[in-house]
Formats: sequence, C-alpha cells, structure tokens
Amino acid sequence: MKLFHTLSLSVLASTLLLAASPLLEKAKNTGLIAIPTDDKALLKLIDPNGTITDKKVDLGKKLYFEPRLSKSGIISCNTCHNLGLGGVDGVAAAVGHKWTANPHHLNSPTVYNAVFFKSQFWDGRSPHLEDQAQGPMQATPEMAAPKSLVVERINSIPAYVEAFKDAYGKDVKVDFETITATIGIFERTLVTPSRFDDYLHGKEDALTKQEKEGLKMFIDKGCTSCHTGIALGGTMQPFELAGKYKFASVGDFKGNAQGMVKTPTLRNITETAPYFHNGAIWNLADAVKEMGSTQLGIKISDEDAGKIVTFFGALEGRKPEITYPQLPASTDKTPKPDFN
Repeated sequence: MKLFHTLSLSVLASTLLLAASPLLEKAKNTGLIAIPTDDKALLKLIDPNGTITDKKVDLGKKLYFEPRLSKSGIISCNTCHNLGLGGVDGVAAAVGHKWTANPHHLNSPTVYNAVFFKSQFWDGRSPHLEDQAQGPMQATPEMAAPKSLVVERINSIPAYVEAFKDAYGKDVKVDFETITATIGIFERTLVTPSRFDDYLHGKEDALTKQEKEGLKMFIDKGCTSCHTGIALGGTMQPFELAGKYKFASVGDFKGNAQGMVKTPTLRNITETAPYFHNGAIWNLADAVKEMGSTQLGIKISDEDAGKIVTFFGALEGRKPEITYPQLPASTDKTPKPDFN
C-alpha cells in the first residue's frame, strides 16, 4: 500500500537475537512500547476498523491543508498543527478566527502520533481523531465555520465532489461527518518511529550512552507512571497530583469533570515547545522539573533533568514525507470568505 511506503523505508527492522540488556527489559516492563516495524502490524494498530485507503488519505491530506474549511478562508488544520513544526504552532495559546487567542489559553497539542492517544483534546472529550476533527472547525475562536458552511464550500467545488466519489463510491454523501472523518483518516498515518523504537526492538546501539542514562533516570524518577505506552502519554491522568502547578493561573482550564488532563505525548517533545496545557513553560528541562514537583512530589535537580532531556532527543521521530497539496479552485458557487 502506497501510504506506508515512506514509513517502511524509515522504520528500521533490526530485532537482534541477543539477550536484551537489563535497561531494555526494564523499559519494556514499565510499559514502554515500540511502534511496530511490520506494516501489517502497524496498520492493524492505527486502523482497527479498516477505513484507511490511499485515496482517502490523499483526500484527507488536501482537506487538512484546506483553509476554506474555516469561516475566514485562511485557517486550516495545519495552521495550529503545522506538520513542518513538529505538528504544533509554536505559540503558547492557539490563535484562530479574527486573530483570537484561545480564551482558555490552551496550547495546541501535536497531531503526530495522535492516533495512539486513548483520548483527544486536553479534557479527553473525543474518543478518536475522526470525532476530534469536528471540534476546532466549528469552534468560534478557532476556525469558526458552521457545519453548513463547510459542507457548502466543499460541495461547491466539483473536483472535491469527484474526489469523494472516487474515494468512497459514487453514492457517497459529502456531509460534515464524512469530510471531518476523512481528515482523521489522514491523521492516522502521521506516525513517527524513532531511534528509541529501534532500541526497544533490540538495537542496543540505537541510543547513546548518555541517552541510556537519561532513559534510566526517566524510569527511576517515576515518569513512566503517566508517560507510558506506545505514545509515552495520551491517557487521562489526574493533574497537580502532588503539588500546585506553578502557572496554574494562566488560563482557566481545570481538566475534565474529574479534574483529569490528557497526558501529552513525549514523542518529538524537543520540537513542540512551549509545554503544558497552557504553554506556560518554554524550556524542556524546566518542564521536567515542574513535572517532578507537580506530579511526583520530588525535586529533580538540574543535572538529572538534563539527563532526561538528553534521552528525549532519542524520541525525535522520522516524519512521513509530506508535500503540500495543490488544492482545487473555488467556483462562483463557493461561499466567500467571512471575517465577521
């Protein structure tokens, strides 16, 4: 299948027949899981319902970069989840319609590897990517586009209508749910295997000595109590478990009804500053130390935080090759941009 051609080239299948080191066994025993190297195993993991096809992915990519899905006609999914910037926008609070910062001062989480998250959004209100794609499009401070406007814009462009028929069959109804689900299908392919995955697969020299020291420190300090699994995050966890978050006053977000907050993935974490739900910390070592006091109730020294950050470098993943798509032209029937 074409969509995995790049992933297949980028994933290093190098499981060794040697006995695993104590650190490797320790990492696995704490619940750290590698992205599969086998295409079939990976596809089963990211597409359990069998929705992914090359045509749907190609169409979903166009829609992901499509600014006409916003009321103003200038904001796309890629605006806040920039695939060239680690899947984020690089600002503390997401900026949307009419240059409005998120009213809750929420930071845009990365879209890379989001398929591995158990929940979507900081408060976990969406169960999967296809559902998540509906939220920002309609949110007034984000893309501000009502369902009816999104549907009218896409259906006014014959090339899009034909692309949906080609991807789904001639009887497809190009409605809001199908449009947003197609974006979610594309997002499912945004997987970034890293040197850390190579290590978990048995390639001992995939990590440097210093990165291994950082991994051991990461485990020993208890970071894997939240940052675990294949995403090293992505689950709902209680926040301010052991202490008060230093920047709790920035924004008004308090988590879901139970006070739970989605744990951000650590994959590509070196590329996704600023950190925390409100983007209040820009330095990664500072973020590590703040997590120590807020979640673990411990003081992490500058030296130990530096070692953990060194390990984080091994989580920088190999990105799928993404070329900016050429989008079809509007027609006389396409609703005009609206900046109100």
